[in-house]
Amino acid sequence: MTFPLQQSWPTLSRLVFGCMHLGGSWDQSSLNSEDRHKAFAALETALEQGINCFDHADIYTHGKSEQVFGEFLRQQPLAREQLLIQSKCGIRFADEQHVGRYDFSSQHIRSSVEASLRRLQTDYLDLLLLHRPDPLMQPEQVAEVFSQLQHEGKVRAFGVSNMAWPQLQLLQRHLAEPLAVNQLQMSLADHHWLEETVLTGMPMGANVHFAAGTVEYCQLHAIQLQAWGSLAQGLYSGGRSAETAAEQATALLVQQLAAAYQTSAEAVVLAWLMRHPAMIQPVIGTLSPKRIKACQQALSVELSREHWYQLYVTARGQPLP
Repeated sequence: MTFPLQQSWPTLSRLVFGCMHLGGSWDQSSLNSEDRHKAFAALETALEQGINCFDHADIYTHGKSEQVFGEFLRQQPLAREQLLIQSKCGIRFADEQHVGRYDFSSQHIRSSVEASLRRLQTDYLDLLLLHRPDPLMQPEQVAEVFSQLQHEGKVRAFGVSNMAWPQLQLLQRHLAEPLAVNQLQMSLADHHWLEETVLTGMPMGANVHFAAGTVEYCQLHAIQLQAWGSLAQGLYSGGRSAETAAEQATALLVQQLAAAYQTSAEAVVLAWLMRHPAMIQPVIGTLSPKRIKACQQALSVELSREHWYQLYVTARGQPLP
């Protein structure tokens, strides 16, 4: 079975390396040698592990994430065509005159793309994603600037992040090319996207705040689902402490399954996502070379149906209806 993006990019890795933490602090300070060392070590490990998809956003560490990646890329004997580089735009930070806001205006999209290309030191993005839904989005305007950027060779394809299926459908109606990606918060801990499926039409599902049918819509239209927060900040693999009874029980179960499958805890958590028929592509955000290697082990883990459900039910903290 192939996942949707392989229709256009046949050699893509199943994991995406999330670059949000590259570049050090989230302020206007400059890159320093320690920031570069950590970033280069993480990126080298990702490439060594066969990961060739890299996820950016114009806002990550105020542009330093893209900047340090560009510096790294310039030093590598890699053909640009061997990598998939995606970035996101649309979030604007608060400043002295403005509140934090979203901006899908054609002017902002274009200026964001051109700034990202300069920082990344590349001529084009493989994918541009709209970062979060802008209530003031004018789909015709977005479609026009997308077409221009593609015609100019600055962006190959387009996608979105954090959008439900009606928003995807509205935008797609005005686009000449199909949307390639929808990036959502999805993990063993953040399993709301499953809850709305198993609780369809049930009163107990009324508080599930997710758009019913989004996962299925993406499957029907060959839109690649990418999962941000896929490791749940290490909740079940030692990155942060499990607090509730369900979290503690799930962390213990993950450790037991890691031993049974002779793999890492990170691999079990990611394999749970990747077992879903939607062919979800996890985005991993760790800078630890050790954890990057542990994540890559997920590719060799095929959870049984029984273990998949055991993890799900334990994580939700109560039996299925």
